[in-house]
Formats: sequence, structure tokens, C-alpha cells
Amino acid sequence: MTILWQPDRKRIERANITAFQRHVRDQVGVETKDYAELHAWSIRDREAFWGAVWDFCGVIASQRGDAVLTDGEKMPGARFFPDAKLNYAQNLLRRRDDDDAIVFQCENGWTSRLTYKELYEEVSRLTQALRSMRIRSGDRIAALMPNIPDTVVGALASASIGAIWSSCSPDFGTAGVLDRFRQIEPRVLIACDGYFYNGREIDILDKLRAIVSELPTLERVLIVPFVRQITGDTLTTGGIPRARLVLDHILRFEPRDIEFEQLPFAHPLYIMFSSGTTGLPKCIVHGAGGTLLQHLKEHKLHFDIRRDDRAFWYTTCGWMMWNWLISTLACEARLLLYDGSPFYPDANALFDFARDTRMTHMGLSAKFIQACEKAGAKPIRSHDLGALRVIGSTGSTLLPEGFDYVYGNIKTDVCLSSVSGGTDIISCFVGGSPTLPVRRGQIQAKVLGMAVEVWNESGQKVVGQQGELVCTRAFPSMPVGFWNDSDGSRYRAAYFERFPGVWLHGDFAEETAEGGFYIYGRSDATLNPGGVRIGTAEIYRQVEQLPEVVESVAISQEWDGDVRVVLFVVLRPGLTLNERLTELIKTRIREGTTPRHVPAKIVQVPEIPRTRSGKIMELAIREVVHGRTVQNLEAIANPDSLDHFRDLAELKS
Repeated sequence: MTILWQPDRKRIERANITAFQRHVRDQVGVETKDYAELHAWSIRDREAFWGAVWDFCGVIASQRGDAVLTDGEKMPGARFFPDAKLNYAQNLLRRRDDDDAIVFQCENGWTSRLTYKELYEEVSRLTQALRSMRIRSGDRIAALMPNIPDTVVGALASASIGAIWSSCSPDFGTAGVLDRFRQIEPRVLIACDGYFYNGREIDILDKLRAIVSELPTLERVLIVPFVRQITGDTLTTGGIPRARLVLDHILRFEPRDIEFEQLPFAHPLYIMFSSGTTGLPKCIVHGAGGTLLQHLKEHKLHFDIRRDDRAFWYTTCGWMMWNWLISTLACEARLLLYDGSPFYPDANALFDFARDTRMTHMGLSAKFIQACEKAGAKPIRSHDLGALRVIGSTGSTLLPEGFDYVYGNIKTDVCLSSVSGGTDIISCFVGGSPTLPVRRGQIQAKVLGMAVEVWNESGQKVVGQQGELVCTRAFPSMPVGFWNDSDGSRYRAAYFERFPGVWLHGDFAEETAEGGFYIYGRSDATLNPGGVRIGTAEIYRQVEQLPEVVESVAISQEWDGDVRVVLFVVLRPGLTLNERLTELIKTRIREGTTPRHVPAKIVQVPEIPRTRSGKIMELAIREVVHGRTVQNLEAIANPDSLDHFRDLAELKS
């Protein structure tokens, strides 16, 4: 497999993970000569490994306790650091100087900054305001906010008193917000007045009024006048019941030392929501200690984030990458936030931001990278990205051609860290390492402390074959549970039903001989014509290399007692799918994969439905094609696009 990037000796020597190996050698007495040995040890001796991560990353806690892991062979049921007492926010607010902690830019060019001292003071004010409202540990605070500094302040204030934070981005529809927040019964809602996207100013006060009227547990609504702050319009609460401007509520408090509640390791920190299309979203509860420790490990060891680095990920507050991103403050790094369309006014928007901030770590979605390639963007020629050391990618599978694009058109000397994990674990199963080579199309390695394997249908480990991605041993960022699931039955059914005691993640994957990984899509979306399992990513890779095709999606359609593969394509403006292009697509798939991958039908559509984090909604399309109801339309960013897949004459023969 082609190696696209190889770290030099100096980079390996300077890497945090190399320093961690020295720490393990000196403090634990274990010598590891390479990444493979380090990973094997991290699984073999989890107590020593996670204890070393705690120490090396400098976790702040009033009490650690002697035990690192009890009931370690149970999954679920294992308990990490059962005697520890800590506070997540305290770990992120450890720095209080006058250097920038957060640099924010809106798509319209408006910017703002908070120093570490100012961030601490803003959190202090809001924490006091929440305490004045008698918000206590375990209460829920919901947020309908863009990716701005105020949202970070809200999450940290919530965590400082032990409340449970849950956020949606303001582009969610009313029903989508209510499907999530009604389940968790928040006492406080923090919301913006609007947001900007693709050159438009979008007011949400009417939507907010409708949401508040359907949340009877709300005692206070705090309005952040984001749009009006930028435009200079009159600040208003829009007549929303129980609402006050957040500034009016907090400015009566003077900044002071924060009284960080010292809470158990597994104390709930976040409630995240699944983005499935059947039934209400699952409310996944994540613990403070597991989230903190897992993120510190990934940021410091896998992404090599250091003090004063400048870290960015393009995300909204409805995607777990936002929660992942803000934890970089625990590394004493600078947090770079961007809100708006990544293509406004053009494909250079995020690269302009990277250049202007001297960004060291740039996180993108695979879809964004593909769109830049289709748009012909070549920032390697137009932008000084000399500070950039790591480019991250997730959200969907980054195809080999995406790797080529990054190294050919963004930067040659950069560690491309494609990662895969999810909302379920608020972290990664497989990802990057700054000391390993980057091979074309491959995720570099299993993440430390994660006992990841690929299993076949019989539950046997396979290498070089496609199968189910599983994790065979417990890890700290497993969910505490699901909200309103008192006996844990829904939680167990979600991950442990098929292989008891083993986490079944739901990704169709392959481990390579080099220790890398390919992800072929969600296993519940794999195609199964004639009983042969096919990952959809294999088809997309071939089709989307064609210049005529903007993007594609494949599903299996029940047909004649079996299933057949149906491919939908979005073409460049002005093009129509004709017989010549249809045959070109089929030939490309046949020659690049196997005859079984060739779709029985190819249909042109104007757009493809996606989640708000950019993932293709294959299951929703499959439901519509079969005339079934898609229950959770609010999980879809562009739900009207499903109409293009209803009652298609092309699929009736």
C-alpha cells in the first residue's frame, strides 16, 4: 500500500506519544519499541495504561483513589477510577493568563476573542447565575446554539456545578429539538436569537417561542443575542416566556474563583443524541471522567496537541465533534471556532481561517474534502499553511482519492489522521498517530486502550477480510447509560445483544496487515445481493472519481425474492443521466470492484439526504423507496430531498 507521508526522526522524537512511551518506561517499568507494542500493552494491562494516561496528562482531581478498574471483564459493568472525585470544567479551565483561549470567526468575517483569564471569568459569572437559579448537580441544561464562544462558556458553567449539558444546533427544526429536549426535561435553556449561513441571516425567535411553549420543565430561558450583537440591532428576548438576555443575568455577578463540584468519575456530563431515522433519538449519557480521560488521550497522544497549539474542527453544536473539540482546552491549547457555511463565500473560507490563525490542527469532514476536490480548490498554491501539522477527517469514510487530494492540493508535509468512532463513545475506535506512516486510503491504527477487532458472521477475528467492527474490552468513555432506561435494557440491546460482553459498533470494516483500517459504511446499510455483503463505500469510491458525478448513494431494494443494488447519482449541473453515462458508471464499478458491485439500477436525483453532520442517510432512502415511513425526519438536514426517492418509475421494473 502506497505510503503518502512518513514522519521524520525529529518529529517522532518530539511527539507527545514518544514522551508518553518514556513516561511508561520510567514510571511503570514497561519498554515499548513501537506503536504496535504500546497498543498491545494498553490492552493487556488496562489498569497500568489508564493510570499512566491520568498521570501523563495531568488530570486535576481532588481524589484519584487507588483503584483504576474494577469488574474490568464486564461489558457493560466495568468501572474506571471508582473512587475518584473530579470536575471536567476545572480541567479545561486550568489556565488563567492573558493569551487567547478562544478565537472565533463567523462566515461573514466577524471575529471575537477570549483570553484564558476572560474565559474563566465568563464561566465564573454564568456559574454564579446558575447557582442563583438553584441549578444543582444532575439538573439538565439544554442549549440551542451556534458554534460560538458563548456556547463553550455555557457548557463549562454547566459542568462546573455538575449539571448535565445537552445541545442542538439552531438549524434544527422545532420537532427535532423537542424530540430531543422533551425527553431530558431541562430546567434551563440557553439559546441564540439567530445565526448566519451561506450569506443569510436566519432569525429563530419564532421557532424558539414554539419550543419553549412545549417544554413545561423550563424555569428560565437565557437568550444570547448573537445576530443582533453583530448587526447592531436592538437586543430583545422576543417576548418569550421566562426569558432574559444572558448578559442581563450574569453581569450582576463579579468574577471570582469557581467552586468546582468534585464529582464521581462516572458522573453524567453530557447527553448526546443518536441521529437514527426510526423512533425518537436515543439519549446517550456520557460521564465526566471517561470523556475527559479519553479526550486527553486522543488530543495529546494521537493528535499531538501541545500547549499553545491552535486546534480547529469544522462542526456544529449538534455533533459530538464539538464536545470533542472543546476538550482541547485541557491541553492548554487555543480553541479555534468557526460558524457558518464552509463554502461561503467560496471553497477557500476555512483555509483563509487556517492561514489567518496559524492553525496547527485542522479537522474536516470527508464530505468537505470531497467537495473541495470537486470544486477544484488548491490551497497548497494560494495559502500559507506552514503551521499546519495535522489534518483530521471523520463524519464518513475518507476515500483513497480524498487522501490524494489532501497531499496534492492542501499540504504535502502533514499527518492526515482519518478517524472513526462516534456519538456512542464520544471518541474514536480507530484513528491517527503522529509517529506512524499514512497509507493511501487507510486509517492508521487502533486507538490506544481500545481493544478493536473485526469479526466475521461467526464471531471470529479476521484480518484482510470485511466484517463487523467490535471492541472486546471495556474502556472509560463507554456511555454511563441511556436516559430513561432504568434497567439498562435499551443500552444492552443497542451494543451487546449480538455478541454478549462485546461492543458491536455497527460499522462494516477491515483490518489490514499493516494494522490500519478501512471503514466501508454502517453495517446496517451494507448491501447483500445474493447473500454477499458489500460495503457502500466501495461503490462510492469508484463512482465519485468520475468528473460527471458530484456524489452518490447506494441502497439495497427488495426485489423478486432477493435484493438488488440501486445507485442514485447527483450529476454536475446541466448533465443528464443517459445510456452512455450509465454504462460508463457500471464499467467503472465492475473494473474497480467486482461484477456483484454493479448496480441493477442507476437513477439520477438532484440531491441526497444527509444528517446535520454530513453523513449520507442510506437507511432513510431505503425506507422511502420501499414505501415505509421515516419517523425521525428531524435527523435529516434536508428532509425535502427524500421526495426525490418516492414512487420512482425506474424502480418498478
